[in-house]
Amino acid sequence: MHRARTFVSFLFRAVIVGLAAAFLLVWWRPSLLGAAPSRRGAVTSVVQSAAVNPPGVATPGVAVPGIAASGIAAPNATDSVAPRASAPPSFADAVARATPAVVNIYTARVVTERTQAAPLDQLFGDYWPSYRRRLERSLGSGVIVDAAGTIVTNQHVIAGADSIRVQLADGRIAEAKITGQDPDTDIAILHLSIGNLPVMPMGRSDTLRVGDIVLAIGNPYGLSQTVTQGIVSATGRGQLGLATFENFIQTDAAINLGNSGGALIDINGDLVGINTAVLNRASGGPEGIGFAIPVNLVRGVMEQVLKQGHVVRGWLGFMPQDLSPEQSAQLGISADGGVTVINILVNCPAYLAGVRPGDLITGLNAEPVRSAQDLVSRVAALKPGASAELDGRHTGRPFKVTLTVTERPTRPMQQ
Repeated sequence: MHRARTFVSFLFRAVIVGLAAAFLLVWWRPSLLGAAPSRRGAVTSVVQSAAVNPPGVATPGVAVPGIAASGIAAPNATDSVAPRASAPPSFADAVARATPAVVNIYTARVVTERTQAAPLDQLFGDYWPSYRRRLERSLGSGVIVDAAGTIVTNQHVIAGADSIRVQLADGRIAEAKITGQDPDTDIAILHLSIGNLPVMPMGRSDTLRVGDIVLAIGNPYGLSQTVTQGIVSATGRGQLGLATFENFIQTDAAINLGNSGGALIDINGDLVGINTAVLNRASGGPEGIGFAIPVNLVRGVMEQVLKQGHVVRGWLGFMPQDLSPEQSAQLGISADGGVTVINILVNCPAYLAGVRPGDLITGLNAEPVRSAQDLVSRVAALKPGASAELDGRHTGRPFKVTLTVTERPTRPMQQ
Protein backbone atom coordinates (compact mmCIF):
# COMPACT_ATOMS: atom_id res chain seq x y z
CA MET A 1 0.00 0.00 0.00
CA HIS A 2 2.83 2.35 0.85
CA ARG A 3 4.56 1.54 -2.44
CA ALA A 4 1.40 2.24 -4.41
CA ARG A 5 1.06 5.70 -2.87
CA THR A 6 4.72 6.45 -3.56
CA PHE A 7 4.30 5.48 -7.27
CA VAL A 8 1.16 7.57 -7.65
CA SER A 9 2.86 10.58 -6.07
CA PHE A 10 5.89 10.19 -8.42
CA LEU A 11 3.66 9.88 -11.46
CA PHE A 12 1.69 13.01 -10.49
CA ARG A 13 4.90 15.04 -10.11
CA ALA A 14 6.16 13.79 -13.48
CA VAL A 15 2.94 14.83 -15.18
CA ILE A 16 3.08 18.28 -13.59
CA VAL A 17 6.71 18.77 -14.64
CA GLY A 18 5.93 17.54 -18.17
CA LEU A 19 2.97 19.86 -18.57
CA ALA A 20 5.06 22.76 -17.33
CA ALA A 21 7.84 21.94 -19.76
CA ALA A 22 5.36 21.57 -22.63
CA PHE A 23 3.78 24.94 -21.78
CA LEU A 24 7.17 26.64 -21.78
CA LEU A 25 8.12 24.97 -25.06
CA VAL A 26 4.85 25.93 -26.79
CA TRP A 27 5.11 29.49 -25.45
CA TRP A 28 8.64 29.74 -26.82
CA ARG A 29 7.93 27.99 -30.16
CA PRO A 30 4.20 28.20 -30.95
CA SER A 31 4.83 26.99 -34.51
CA LEU A 32 5.34 23.46 -33.11
CA LEU A 33 1.57 23.28 -32.67
CA GLY A 34 0.88 24.70 -36.23
CA ALA A 35 -0.71 27.86 -34.77
CA ALA A 36 -1.39 31.01 -36.87
CA PRO A 37 0.96 33.93 -36.30
CA SER A 38 0.03 36.40 -33.66
CA ARG A 39 -1.95 39.55 -34.47
CA ARG A 40 1.21 41.54 -34.04
CA GLY A 41 2.97 39.45 -36.66
CA ALA A 42 0.06 39.80 -39.11
CA VAL A 43 -0.03 43.59 -38.75
CA THR A 44 3.72 43.79 -39.24
CA SER A 45 3.43 41.72 -42.41
CA VAL A 46 0.71 43.95 -43.86
CA VAL A 47 2.66 47.14 -43.08
CA GLN A 48 5.80 45.78 -44.74
CA SER A 49 3.79 44.79 -47.80
CA ALA A 50 2.32 48.28 -48.08
CA ALA A 51 5.81 49.73 -48.05
CA VAL A 52 6.84 47.59 -51.03
CA ASN A 53 3.68 47.51 -53.12
CA PRO A 54 1.47 50.44 -54.21
CA PRO A 55 -1.78 50.99 -52.32
CA GLY A 56 -4.51 48.61 -53.47
CA VAL A 57 -2.05 46.01 -54.83
CA ALA A 58 -2.06 42.93 -52.63
CA THR A 59 0.89 40.80 -51.73
CA PRO A 60 0.33 37.05 -52.31
CA GLY A 61 -0.67 35.33 -49.10
CA VAL A 62 -1.45 38.59 -47.25
CA ALA A 63 -4.99 39.85 -46.82
CA VAL A 64 -5.57 43.52 -47.58
CA PRO A 65 -8.38 44.93 -45.46
CA GLY A 66 -11.30 46.39 -47.43
CA ILE A 67 -10.74 44.68 -50.76
CA ALA A 68 -12.73 41.51 -50.06
CA ALA A 69 -15.52 43.46 -48.40
CA SER A 70 -15.90 45.74 -51.43
CA GLY A 71 -16.35 42.81 -53.77
CA ILE A 72 -13.29 43.75 -55.89
CA ALA A 73 -10.99 40.85 -56.51
CA ALA A 74 -7.38 41.40 -55.62
CA PRO A 75 -5.02 41.36 -58.64
CA ASN A 76 -2.79 38.42 -59.27
CA ALA A 77 0.86 38.57 -58.44
CA THR A 78 1.65 38.65 -62.20
CA ASP A 79 -0.51 41.77 -62.85
CA SER A 80 1.63 44.77 -63.77
CA VAL A 81 1.29 48.19 -62.20
CA ALA A 82 -0.41 50.82 -64.41
CA PRO A 83 2.17 52.45 -66.74
CA ARG A 84 3.42 55.91 -65.82
CA ALA A 85 2.57 58.83 -68.09
CA SER A 86 5.16 59.41 -70.80
CA ALA A 87 7.44 62.43 -70.49
CA PRO A 88 6.41 65.58 -72.44
CA PRO A 89 8.06 65.98 -75.86
CA SER A 90 11.33 67.87 -76.00
CA PHE A 91 12.83 69.81 -78.90
CA ALA A 92 16.36 69.57 -77.52
CA ASP A 93 17.56 67.30 -80.35
CA ALA A 94 16.23 69.67 -83.04
CA VAL A 95 17.82 72.66 -81.29
CA ALA A 96 21.15 70.85 -80.89
CA ARG A 97 21.12 70.05 -84.62
CA ALA A 98 20.33 73.59 -85.76
CA THR A 99 21.89 76.08 -83.34
CA PRO A 100 25.57 75.55 -84.29
CA ALA A 101 24.80 77.00 -87.74
CA VAL A 102 22.99 80.11 -86.45
CA VAL A 103 25.33 83.11 -86.16
CA ASN A 104 25.17 86.55 -84.59
CA ILE A 105 25.78 89.44 -86.99
CA TYR A 106 27.16 92.79 -85.82
CA THR A 107 27.34 95.67 -88.30
CA ALA A 108 28.77 99.16 -88.10
CA ARG A 109 28.60 102.16 -90.40
CA VAL A 110 29.83 105.74 -90.21
CA VAL A 111 27.04 108.30 -90.36
CA THR A 112 27.74 111.96 -91.18
CA GLU A 113 25.26 114.43 -89.74
CA ARG A 114 24.91 118.16 -90.12
CA THR A 115 24.91 119.85 -86.75
CA GLN A 116 22.27 122.40 -85.87
CA ALA A 117 23.41 126.02 -85.99
CA ALA A 118 23.71 127.93 -82.76
CA PRO A 119 21.10 130.66 -82.15
CA LEU A 120 23.76 133.39 -82.37
CA ASP A 121 24.91 132.19 -85.79
CA GLN A 122 21.35 132.30 -87.09
CA LEU A 123 21.04 135.97 -86.07
CA PHE A 124 23.89 137.00 -88.38
CA GLY A 125 22.58 135.18 -91.44
CA ASP A 126 25.08 133.02 -93.33
CA TYR A 127 27.34 130.75 -91.35
CA TRP A 128 29.70 127.95 -92.15
CA PRO A 129 27.87 124.63 -91.61
CA SER A 130 29.49 122.04 -89.43
CA TYR A 131 29.18 118.27 -89.53
CA ARG A 132 29.84 115.44 -87.16
CA ARG A 133 30.48 111.77 -87.77
CA ARG A 134 29.25 109.01 -85.53
CA LEU A 135 29.43 105.22 -85.60
CA GLU A 136 26.07 103.51 -85.86
CA ARG A 137 25.87 99.86 -84.82
CA SER A 138 23.17 97.29 -85.32
CA LEU A 139 22.74 93.59 -84.73
CA GLY A 140 20.99 90.66 -86.34
CA SER A 141 21.30 86.97 -87.06
CA GLY A 142 22.22 84.70 -89.94
CA VAL A 143 22.29 81.06 -90.99
CA ILE A 144 25.21 79.08 -92.44
CA VAL A 145 23.77 77.00 -95.28
CA ASP A 146 26.83 75.32 -96.79
CA ALA A 147 30.35 74.28 -95.84
CA ALA A 148 31.86 76.88 -98.21
CA GLY A 149 30.82 79.63 -95.79
CA THR A 150 27.58 80.91 -97.37
CA ILE A 151 25.40 82.78 -94.87
CA VAL A 152 21.80 83.80 -95.48
CA THR A 153 20.38 86.81 -93.63
CA ASN A 154 18.02 89.75 -94.19
CA GLN A 155 19.08 92.54 -96.50
CA HIS A 156 17.96 95.16 -93.99
CA VAL A 157 20.36 93.68 -91.41
CA ILE A 158 23.46 94.58 -93.44
CA ALA A 159 22.16 97.49 -95.56
CA GLY A 160 24.71 100.32 -95.70
CA ALA A 161 27.15 98.56 -93.38
CA ASP A 162 30.82 99.46 -93.55
CA SER A 163 31.86 96.40 -91.59
CA ILE A 164 30.16 93.09 -90.81
CA ARG A 165 31.35 90.79 -88.03
CA VAL A 166 29.97 87.32 -87.53
CA GLN A 167 30.14 85.37 -84.28
CA LEU A 168 29.62 81.61 -84.39
CA ALA A 169 27.95 79.56 -81.68
CA ASP A 170 31.36 78.13 -80.74
CA GLY A 171 32.68 81.64 -80.01
CA ARG A 172 34.73 82.24 -83.16
CA ILE A 173 34.48 85.74 -84.66
CA ALA A 174 35.35 86.68 -88.25
CA GLU A 175 34.68 89.37 -90.83
CA ALA A 176 32.08 88.55 -93.49
CA LYS A 177 31.81 89.89 -97.02
CA ILE A 178 28.64 90.59 -98.99
CA THR A 179 28.17 88.21 -101.92
CA GLY A 180 24.89 89.67 -103.10
CA GLN A 181 21.70 91.43 -102.00
CA ASP A 182 18.11 91.19 -103.14
CA PRO A 183 16.06 94.07 -101.70
CA ASP A 184 12.93 92.81 -103.47
CA THR A 185 12.78 89.85 -101.08
CA ASP A 186 14.88 91.34 -98.23
CA ILE A 187 17.50 88.58 -98.59
CA ALA A 188 21.27 89.03 -98.44
CA ILE A 189 24.00 86.47 -99.02
CA LEU A 190 27.29 86.74 -97.10
CA HIS A 191 30.53 84.77 -97.28
CA LEU A 192 32.64 83.68 -94.34
CA SER A 193 36.25 82.62 -95.05
CA ILE A 194 36.98 80.24 -92.19
CA GLY A 195 37.04 76.46 -92.09
CA ASN A 196 35.24 73.74 -90.20
CA LEU A 197 31.85 75.40 -90.36
CA PRO A 198 28.57 73.87 -89.12
CA VAL A 199 25.81 73.74 -91.75
CA MET A 200 22.08 74.16 -91.29
CA PRO A 201 20.08 71.41 -93.07
CA MET A 202 17.54 73.03 -95.38
CA GLY A 203 14.01 71.67 -95.33
CA ARG A 204 10.91 72.55 -97.36
CA SER A 205 8.42 75.32 -96.72
CA ASP A 206 5.78 74.18 -99.22
CA THR A 207 4.83 71.27 -96.94
CA LEU A 208 4.23 73.44 -93.86
CA ARG A 209 0.71 73.39 -92.46
CA VAL A 210 -1.03 75.78 -90.13
CA GLY A 211 -0.56 74.36 -86.64
CA ASP A 212 2.89 72.84 -87.26
CA ILE A 213 5.34 73.49 -84.42
CA VAL A 214 8.28 75.74 -85.29
CA LEU A 215 11.23 77.16 -83.37
CA ALA A 216 12.86 80.57 -83.89
CA ILE A 217 16.61 80.88 -83.23
CA GLY A 218 18.45 84.17 -83.19
CA ASN A 219 20.22 86.93 -81.30
CA PRO A 220 17.45 89.04 -79.74
CA TYR A 221 18.62 92.26 -78.06
CA GLY A 222 22.22 91.01 -78.26
CA LEU A 223 21.55 88.23 -75.73
CA SER A 224 23.27 85.70 -77.99
CA GLN A 225 21.55 82.52 -79.11
CA THR A 226 17.97 82.29 -77.92
CA VAL A 227 15.31 79.76 -78.88
CA THR A 228 11.57 80.47 -78.86
CA GLN A 229 8.75 78.09 -79.75
CA GLY A 230 5.41 78.54 -81.47
CA ILE A 231 3.31 77.29 -84.35
CA VAL A 232 2.72 78.20 -87.98
CA SER A 233 -0.17 80.64 -87.74
CA ALA A 234 -0.62 81.18 -91.49
CA THR A 235 1.22 80.80 -94.81
CA GLY A 236 1.36 82.92 -97.94
CA ARG A 237 1.07 86.25 -96.13
CA GLY A 238 1.55 89.24 -98.43
CA GLN A 239 0.72 92.91 -98.91
CA LEU A 240 2.46 93.83 -95.67
CA GLY A 241 4.69 96.48 -97.21
CA LEU A 242 7.87 94.73 -96.07
CA ALA A 243 9.22 93.75 -99.50
CA THR A 244 8.26 93.77 -103.16
CA PHE A 245 7.73 90.02 -103.26
CA GLU A 246 6.01 88.76 -100.13
CA ASN A 247 5.03 85.21 -99.33
CA PHE A 248 5.65 85.11 -95.59
CA ILE A 249 5.19 82.37 -93.04
CA GLN A 250 3.30 83.83 -90.08
CA THR A 251 4.22 82.43 -86.66
CA ASP A 252 3.60 83.19 -83.01
CA ALA A 253 7.14 82.18 -82.02
CA ALA A 254 8.63 85.24 -80.31
CA ILE A 255 10.72 87.34 -82.74
CA ASN A 256 12.40 90.47 -81.39
CA LEU A 257 15.03 93.04 -82.33
CA GLY A 258 18.11 91.07 -83.36
CA ASN A 259 16.19 87.98 -84.51
CA SER A 260 16.08 89.27 -88.10
CA GLY A 261 17.97 86.92 -90.39
CA GLY A 262 17.79 84.05 -87.91
CA ALA A 263 16.44 80.57 -88.44
CA LEU A 264 12.90 79.27 -88.28
CA ILE A 265 13.17 75.48 -87.98
CA ASP A 266 10.77 72.56 -87.75
CA ILE A 267 10.78 69.90 -85.03
CA ASN A 268 13.42 67.93 -86.97
CA GLY A 269 15.87 70.84 -86.88
CA ASP A 270 15.55 71.64 -90.62
CA LEU A 271 15.48 75.24 -91.85
CA VAL A 272 12.00 76.24 -93.08
CA GLY A 273 12.29 80.04 -93.03
CA ILE A 274 14.36 83.16 -92.31
CA ASN A 275 12.88 85.33 -89.56
CA THR A 276 12.31 88.81 -90.94
CA ALA A 277 9.82 90.98 -89.10
CA VAL A 278 7.32 91.21 -86.27
CA LEU A 279 4.04 93.07 -86.12
CA ASN A 280 4.50 95.90 -83.64
CA ARG A 281 1.71 98.33 -82.94
CA ALA A 282 2.12 101.72 -81.30
CA SER A 283 1.48 100.16 -77.90
CA GLY A 284 4.82 98.38 -78.12
CA GLY A 285 3.42 95.31 -76.41
CA PRO A 286 3.92 91.75 -77.67
CA GLU A 287 1.60 90.96 -80.55
CA GLY A 288 2.59 87.33 -81.08
CA ILE A 289 2.74 87.80 -84.85
CA GLY A 290 6.06 87.29 -86.63
CA PHE A 291 6.94 86.75 -90.27
CA ALA A 292 9.59 84.58 -91.93
CA ILE A 293 10.68 84.22 -95.57
CA PRO A 294 9.97 80.64 -96.76
CA VAL A 295 13.08 78.56 -97.32
CA ASN A 296 11.97 77.63 -100.85
CA LEU A 297 12.12 81.33 -101.81
CA VAL A 298 15.44 81.71 -99.98
CA ARG A 299 16.90 78.75 -101.85
CA GLY A 300 15.94 80.17 -105.26
CA VAL A 301 17.35 83.63 -104.49
CA MET A 302 20.57 82.17 -103.08
CA GLU A 303 21.19 79.96 -106.10
CA GLN A 304 20.82 82.88 -108.51
CA VAL A 305 22.97 85.22 -106.43
CA LEU A 306 25.76 82.63 -106.17
CA LYS A 307 25.54 81.85 -109.87
CA GLN A 308 25.21 85.30 -111.46
CA GLY A 309 25.52 87.84 -108.65
CA HIS A 310 21.87 88.94 -108.68
CA VAL A 311 18.36 87.62 -109.20
CA VAL A 312 16.97 87.73 -112.74
CA ARG A 313 13.27 88.55 -112.92
CA GLY A 314 10.82 89.54 -115.60
CA TRP A 315 9.58 93.14 -115.84
CA LEU A 316 7.00 95.11 -117.83
CA GLY A 317 7.66 98.59 -116.43
CA PHE A 318 4.42 99.68 -114.76
CA MET A 319 3.20 99.83 -111.18
CA PRO A 320 -0.13 98.13 -110.45
CA GLN A 321 -2.45 98.86 -107.54
CA ASP A 322 -5.42 96.96 -106.14
CA LEU A 323 -8.84 98.41 -106.83
CA SER A 324 -10.75 100.04 -104.02
CA PRO A 325 -14.32 98.86 -103.36
CA GLU A 326 -15.58 102.14 -104.86
CA GLN A 327 -13.55 101.64 -108.07
CA SER A 328 -14.71 98.05 -108.39
CA ALA A 329 -18.35 99.12 -107.99
CA GLN A 330 -17.91 101.92 -110.53
CA LEU A 331 -16.41 99.50 -113.07
CA GLY A 332 -18.99 96.83 -112.31
CA ILE A 333 -16.43 94.15 -111.43
CA SER A 334 -15.58 92.21 -108.28
CA ALA A 335 -12.90 93.47 -105.89
CA ASP A 336 -10.49 90.78 -107.12
CA GLY A 337 -11.33 91.29 -110.78
CA GLY A 338 -8.21 93.22 -111.75
CA VAL A 339 -5.73 95.98 -110.92
CA THR A 340 -5.24 99.54 -112.09
CA VAL A 341 -2.05 101.07 -113.51
CA ILE A 342 -0.98 104.02 -111.34
CA ASN A 343 2.48 104.69 -112.80
CA ILE A 344 4.47 103.62 -115.84
CA LEU A 345 7.96 104.27 -117.17
CA VAL A 346 8.41 105.74 -120.62
CA ASN A 347 9.96 103.34 -123.17
CA CYS A 348 9.24 100.30 -121.01
CA PRO A 349 7.57 97.27 -122.68
CA ALA A 350 4.09 98.14 -121.36
CA TYR A 351 4.31 101.80 -122.45
CA LEU A 352 5.48 100.87 -125.94
CA ALA A 353 2.54 98.44 -126.19
CA GLY A 354 0.07 101.26 -125.42
CA VAL A 355 -0.60 100.76 -121.68
CA ARG A 356 -1.20 104.03 -119.84
CA PRO A 357 -1.87 105.16 -116.26
CA GLY A 358 -5.48 104.55 -115.34
CA ASP A 359 -5.81 101.40 -117.45
CA LEU A 360 -7.38 98.32 -115.92
CA ILE A 361 -5.38 95.07 -116.16
CA THR A 362 -7.61 92.00 -115.83
CA GLY A 363 -5.50 89.15 -117.19
CA LEU A 364 -1.97 87.93 -117.87
CA ASN A 365 -1.40 85.15 -120.40
CA ALA A 366 -5.12 84.24 -120.38
CA GLU A 367 -5.20 83.88 -116.57
CA PRO A 368 -7.15 86.37 -114.43
CA VAL A 369 -5.25 88.88 -112.31
CA ARG A 370 -6.59 88.97 -108.75
CA SER A 371 -4.27 91.46 -107.04
CA ALA A 372 -1.27 93.71 -107.61
CA GLN A 373 0.94 91.29 -105.68
CA ASP A 374 -0.30 88.44 -107.84
CA LEU A 375 0.52 90.31 -111.06
CA VAL A 376 3.98 91.45 -109.91
CA SER A 377 4.94 87.94 -108.79
CA ARG A 378 3.73 86.31 -111.99
CA VAL A 379 5.54 88.82 -114.20
CA ALA A 380 8.74 88.36 -112.16
CA ALA A 381 8.56 84.62 -112.79
CA LEU A 382 8.69 85.16 -116.56
CA LYS A 383 12.05 84.91 -118.30
CA PRO A 384 13.42 88.05 -120.00
CA GLY A 385 12.79 87.81 -123.74
CA ALA A 386 9.58 85.81 -123.36
CA SER A 387 6.27 87.09 -124.74
CA ALA A 388 3.45 88.09 -122.44
CA GLU A 389 -0.16 88.89 -123.21
CA LEU A 390 -2.10 91.47 -121.20
CA ASP A 391 -5.88 91.81 -121.10
CA GLY A 392 -7.59 94.90 -119.77
CA ARG A 393 -9.57 98.04 -120.41
CA HIS A 394 -8.38 101.35 -121.84
CA THR A 395 -10.73 104.33 -121.48
CA GLY A 396 -13.49 101.83 -120.75
CA ARG A 397 -12.86 99.70 -123.85
CA PRO A 398 -11.40 96.17 -123.73
CA PHE A 399 -7.90 95.70 -125.11
CA LYS A 400 -5.40 92.86 -125.56
CA VAL A 401 -1.72 93.52 -126.18
CA THR A 402 1.32 91.29 -126.64
CA LEU A 403 4.69 92.52 -125.38
CA THR A 404 8.20 91.27 -124.72
CA VAL A 405 9.33 90.80 -121.15
CA THR A 406 12.59 92.49 -120.15
CA GLU A 407 14.82 91.97 -117.13
CA ARG A 408 13.78 93.77 -113.99
CA PRO A 409 16.27 96.57 -113.23
CA THR A 410 18.50 96.12 -110.19
CA ARG A 411 16.98 99.23 -108.63
CA PRO A 412 13.45 99.42 -109.98
CA MET A 413 11.01 102.12 -109.03
CA GLN A 414 9.34 101.66 -105.68
CA GLN A 415 6.20 99.54 -105.61
